[in-house]
Amino acid sequence: MAAENGTRKLIVEICNANNLMPKDGQGTASAYAIVDFDGQRRRTKTKLRDLNPVWDEKLEFLVHDIESMASEMLEINLYNDKKTVKRSTFLGKIKLSGSLFVKSGAESLVYYPLEKRSVFSQVKGEIGVKVYYVDEEAATVQAADQKEETVEEKPPENEMPEPEEEKKVEEEKPNEEEKPDPPPPETSNQQPQEAAADSTPETNQTPAEMENQLVANKEEAEPPAETAEDKAETGKSTELVVINNMELRSLSGDHNRIGYDLVDRMPFLYVRVVKAKLANKELAACPLHAKLTIGTHNIKTKTQIDKDWDQVFAFDKEGLNSSTLEVSVWIEEEKNEEQKEVSSLGTVSFDLHEVPKRVPPDSPLAPQWYSLESESESDTSPGNDVMVAVWFGTQADEVFQEAWQSDSGGLIPETRAKVYLSPKLWYLRLTVIQTQDLQLDLGSEAKVRSPELYVKAQLGAQLFKTGRAQVGSAWNEDLVFVAAEPFEPFLVVNVEDASNGQSVGDVKIHVSSIDRRIDDKTKVKSRWFNLIGGENKPYAGRIHVRVCLEGGYHVPDEAAHLTSDVRATAKQLAKPPIGLLDVGIRGASNLLPVKTKDGTCGTTNAYVVAKYGPKWIRTRTILDRFNPRWNEQYTWDVYDPCTVLTIGVFDNGRYKGEKDVRIGKIRIRLSTLDTNTVYQNSYTLNVLSSNGAKKMGEIEIAVRFCCSSWLSLMQAYGSPMLPRMHHISPLGPIQQDTLRHTAMRIVTNRLARSEPALGQEVIQFILDSDTHVWSMRRSKANWFRVVRCLSRVASLARWLDEIRTWTHPSITILVHGLLVAMVLCPHLVLPTVFLYVFLILVLRFRYCRQMQHNIDSRLSYVDAVSLDELDEEFDEFPTTKSPDIVRIRYDRLRTIAGRAQTLLGDIAVQGERLESLFSWRDPRASGIFVLFCLFASLFFYLVPFKVFVLGLGFYYIRHPRFRDDMPSLPINFFRRLPSLSDQVM
Repeated sequence: MAAENGTRKLIVEICNANNLMPKDGQGTASAYAIVDFDGQRRRTKTKLRDLNPVWDEKLEFLVHDIESMASEMLEINLYNDKKTVKRSTFLGKIKLSGSLFVKSGAESLVYYPLEKRSVFSQVKGEIGVKVYYVDEEAATVQAADQKEETVEEKPPENEMPEPEEEKKVEEEKPNEEEKPDPPPPETSNQQPQEAAADSTPETNQTPAEMENQLVANKEEAEPPAETAEDKAETGKSTELVVINNMELRSLSGDHNRIGYDLVDRMPFLYVRVVKAKLANKELAACPLHAKLTIGTHNIKTKTQIDKDWDQVFAFDKEGLNSSTLEVSVWIEEEKNEEQKEVSSLGTVSFDLHEVPKRVPPDSPLAPQWYSLESESESDTSPGNDVMVAVWFGTQADEVFQEAWQSDSGGLIPETRAKVYLSPKLWYLRLTVIQTQDLQLDLGSEAKVRSPELYVKAQLGAQLFKTGRAQVGSAWNEDLVFVAAEPFEPFLVVNVEDASNGQSVGDVKIHVSSIDRRIDDKTKVKSRWFNLIGGENKPYAGRIHVRVCLEGGYHVPDEAAHLTSDVRATAKQLAKPPIGLLDVGIRGASNLLPVKTKDGTCGTTNAYVVAKYGPKWIRTRTILDRFNPRWNEQYTWDVYDPCTVLTIGVFDNGRYKGEKDVRIGKIRIRLSTLDTNTVYQNSYTLNVLSSNGAKKMGEIEIAVRFCCSSWLSLMQAYGSPMLPRMHHISPLGPIQQDTLRHTAMRIVTNRLARSEPALGQEVIQFILDSDTHVWSMRRSKANWFRVVRCLSRVASLARWLDEIRTWTHPSITILVHGLLVAMVLCPHLVLPTVFLYVFLILVLRFRYCRQMQHNIDSRLSYVDAVSLDELDEEFDEFPTTKSPDIVRIRYDRLRTIAGRAQTLLGDIAVQGERLESLFSWRDPRASGIFVLFCLFASLFFYLVPFKVFVLGLGFYYIRHPRFRDDMPSLPINFFRRLPSLSDQVM
C-alpha cells in the first residue's frame, strides 16, 4: 500500500495486438486503443494498415481511492481510425478487474482475446498488455501535477464515433459534471492530467511531430454531424442509463471475473489445427485436409488448397475412449476426371496425459510446428509439418463457441448456442379525421342514396377499418397498429364505398417519415394526403389524417401475468436497470426418449431456450443423451423485480428438417428471489398433450438476482408497472388483447427468419400464445382458483358460526370479553388488528419454503381432466373434428354456460331486491321500510352507538337455547322483495 502522504498511479502498457479483423475494405486496419479507468481516458497512437500493430506505449492513470481499486474496472477498446475510412469501426474490447492489478516489478505481458460489444460485432484477435501500479511520495506527485498543469489542450472527448459508443462518450462527461459533491483535493488536477496524457506525445518526439500529434487528436475528437432524427432519439433520459451503468460498474466487474460461477466447469480437449507445410513443392496445388483420431472419433478439417485451416475442435473429455490423439494430413490427387486418390503425408501423435491445461484469463496456447511421421517405411522424405496446438480447457474458453463440438454434432448451425433479440415494437396510431373533394362515380344512384364510406388501413399483414360515415362527415377514429423495426415500407390508407366495397382512392405513407412522440404533451400535426384512384384517376380527392409512432407505450408480446419487460419503446423514457439476473443452465436428468434413432431405440437431443425481456438465449444441443449437461451461464439486465423468467426444454428436430418437440417448461418470478443469493434447484419437466400430462424428466437451474441499490429495488414496488401513457391515454381491454397477439405473431415471424431459425413452435410455447383459446381444463382451474381465494372468507364465516352456536364455549366467552373491549376502546381496534397481522406474518416467515415454485400440475388441473377435454384443448382453430364430436362438445359447453347463466341471474336478483326498496315496486314493503327508517333514526338519536354495537354483538352470539331454528325476520322480509326476473322473456 502507498504511504500515508503518497498516492498511487496505475500504469497500462499497450504492447501489441495480433490477428485483428480487417475493417478498411482493403484487408487491413488502422488500429488505436482507448483506455478508460476511474473516469479517466487515454489514447494510443494510430498504427496505419497493420493487422498486427505494435504500440509499446505507457499510459498513466491516477488512482483516486486506493482501497476501492480492486472493485474498479479497466476497459480497453480498439478502433479502426476514421481517417482511413468514412467512420471509425469497432475492433474489440477487453475488461480487467482491479483485483488483477499487481505491483510494479511483478507485471508480465498477458494476451487477452478481444471480446464482442454485441452479438452483431465482427471481432477477432488478441491484445497484449501489462498492467501494474506504482506508489509515489506526495512531493513527487505534486511536482508532476504542477508540470502537467502547464498543458492547456483538452483531451479528445469523443473517440468512438459508432452510434452506441458515441452516445456513451457524449453522456459520460455530463454525468461527471452533474455530481453535486465537490471533488476531493487529490483529484483537483485530474483534468490537466488527462489533457497532458491524451494530447501530449511522447518525450522523444520532435516539436513538429508533437504539433502533428496534437492536430490529429483534435481532428479525431470532433464528433460526426448529428441529424435531427438522432437528436430526437437522444435526450436527458439517456444520461440516466449511463449513470446507472456507472452505478453497476463494480457489479458487472464482479460478474466478468466470475463468469461461470453458477455452473460446473466441463473439461474439453481442444485441438487447434492451423496449417501444414509440405516439403514437395509440386504438391502445393493439391487440396489437403487434416484428420483427427481419438479412439473411435475421426474428424476431418475442411479440404482446401492453401493449406491454412485454422480450425478448433473441442472434444468432451468424458466421451474420450483413448489416451492418444493422432493428427494426420492427407492429400487428394486427381488421377483422372472421375477418380481421386487420397494419401497420407504423415501423422503426429499426442499423449493426452501430457497435454497442458489452460483456464482463462491465461493467454491462448501458441500453436507449434510438428513433424509428420510417415506411416510408410519407404517414404523417408522429411519436411512435412503441421502447426497444431493441443490443450485441456473448459467451456469458459473463448474459442469454445466457434469450435467444432463433439457433444453437439460438430459445426451444425441448428445445434449451436445462440442469442436472439426480439424486434423493437412500436404502436402506430392513425387518426382518420375526414375526406374532401372525393371524385365519386355514382351516376344515377346519387339521387337515390347518400353514399357511405369507410377507411381501410393496412400495415404489412395488419388490416383495420373505421366505421361507416356519410360523404362530408368526419370520423375522428383511431386505428392502432404494431410496427416492428425495421419497419414495413408503407402504411396504405384506402377509402372505400361501403355499398359495394369499391376503392375510391388510396395513399401510401412512408413509415420512416412518420413523426414520433413519447408522451401526450407532444402534439402531432395532422396532414392532408392526395388520394390516387388508379391509372385513369391520378387525383381522387384528399384525406385528412394524423399519424404518429407512439414511443410512450410498452408493446407487450407476452401475457400480462407472465411479462418479463415493462419498459416504454422510446429510449428517451428508458430507466436505469436495478440489477442483474444470472442464470446457470446446468443440466437435465432422466429425460424420456422423444423419438427413435435408426428405428431401433429411443433418443433425445435436448436444448434449452430462456427468455427474459427482449433477449432470448438458446443453449447448444446435446445429442443422444438422457442426462445432458450444458453448464452454460447467461446474464440479463433487470428493470423491474415483478417480472418472470421463462425457461423451456425442447428436443431438436430442425437440424434434420423436422419440428422441435416440447419437453417441458418452468417459470421463475424474480420477486420471489432474495437478492445476491444463489438458488440451485431441480425442477420437474411436465408436458401436456392430448393424451394427458407426462413427466419428461428434471432440469437443474441456478439463479441469482443481484441488486446494486436496495433503495431502487424498494422504489420499484411503489412505481407503476406500465409507462405513463398507459394511464393517461389507455387502450381498451379488447384492443390491448388484439395488439398483444399481433405483437406475438410479429416476434414469432421475425425470430423464425433468423439464421439459424428459432422455430415457431418454440416461440409460441415460451410466450403461451394459446391462452386465449377455450379450454375446459383452464376454466375448471380458474374456477377452483376463485373458490380457493373465497375459502378464507368461508373459513371466517364457519368460525363465526361456531362462536354463535357455542361449539367451543370457552372461545365464545373470550369473544364476549373482546367485544366489550372493542366497544369501550374503539381506538385500539385498528392497532390491534395490524399487530395481529404483523405477528402472523413474522411467524409464517420461519416456515416459508426455500424451494422455488414451479408450474403446479395440481393447480393446472391436469390430473382430473378427461382425455376428451384435452383433445378439445389441443384441437385446431377452426376445428377439424367430425360433426358428432363437435355436437357433443357444443352440448357440454351449453350445459356449463347454463350454470353460469343461472349464477349471474341469482346475483342480479339480490341487487334488484335491494333496489326495489327505493323504487316502490312493492308499496307495502317500501312502506314498512320507510317506517323502519323513521324509528331507526329516533332510536339512534336516543341510544348511544356503543350500546347498540354491544347489544347487537351479544344478540348475535347469544346461547343456542335463546335461538330459533327458523330464519330471522330481516331475512324473511328481504327474500320477499320483488326482482325483475318475472319481466325477463
